[in-house]
Amino acid sequence: MTGFAELWALGDAVSRGVALLLLLMSVSAWVVILWKGWVLQRARRSIARALPAFWAAANLEEGRNALQNFDQEQVLLPLLEAATANTTAGTLEASGRQESRLTRRLRDALHQVLQHLQQGQVLLASIGSIAPFVGLFGTVWGIYHALVNLSAGGSITIEKIAGPVGEALIMTAAGLAVAIPAVLAYNIFGKRVGACEAELEGFAHDLREMLDQQKG
Repeated sequence: MTGFAELWALGDAVSRGVALLLLLMSVSAWVVILWKGWVLQRARRSIARALPAFWAAANLEEGRNALQNFDQEQVLLPLLEAATANTTAGTLEASGRQESRLTRRLRDALHQVLQHLQQGQVLLASIGSIAPFVGLFGTVWGIYHALVNLSAGGSITIEKIAGPVGEALIMTAAGLAVAIPAVLAYNIFGKRVGACEAELEGFAHDLREMLDQQKG
C-alpha cells in the first residue's frame, strides 16, 4: 500500500489515469465474474432439474408447467415456446415447409438463449488481453516520469533510481493482477457455456423430433 501511495503522490495525471483505469477494469471484471458465476450456476441447475421433469410429463401442457417450475434461468422454456408458436398466415415464414419453420424457430430461440449465457465474455476477454499492456504502459511512463524528476534534481545515483523505478513496476504487477482473474474466469465460463449449449442443442433436436412425429 505504501508503494501505491507514494506512486500516486509522485505521479502525474497520466500515471493516476492509468491507475484509475486498472481499478475500473478490475471492478468491472469482478462484477461480471460474480454475476456470470451466479447465472451459469442457475442455468446448469435449471437444465439438470427441468429436463427430466419435462420428459416425464404426460403431455406438452404438463411439460410446459414443469419447465415453468424448474427452469429458473429461462433457458429451456424459450425453446418450447418457439417450437409450439403459431405461424402468422400470409408471411414468408408461413410459406415454407413445416419442418423448416420449426427448425428456424428453434434455431433463433437457441441463439437468443446462448447470447444471454455468453453475455460478459467479450468484456472478460478484453480485460484479460488489455490489462497487462495498460500496466506496462503505466510502468514505462512512471519510470520516465521518475527519471525526469531525478535529472532535474542534479546528480543521479543508483540509490535515487531504485526507489522510483521499483514503485513504477507496481503498475505491471497491478496489470497482471487485473488480467489473470479475467482470463481464468473467461476460460471457466466458456467451458460451462459450452456444456449448457450441448444440453440445449440436444433438447432442441429431441423437441423437434417429437413435434414432427406428433404432427406427422
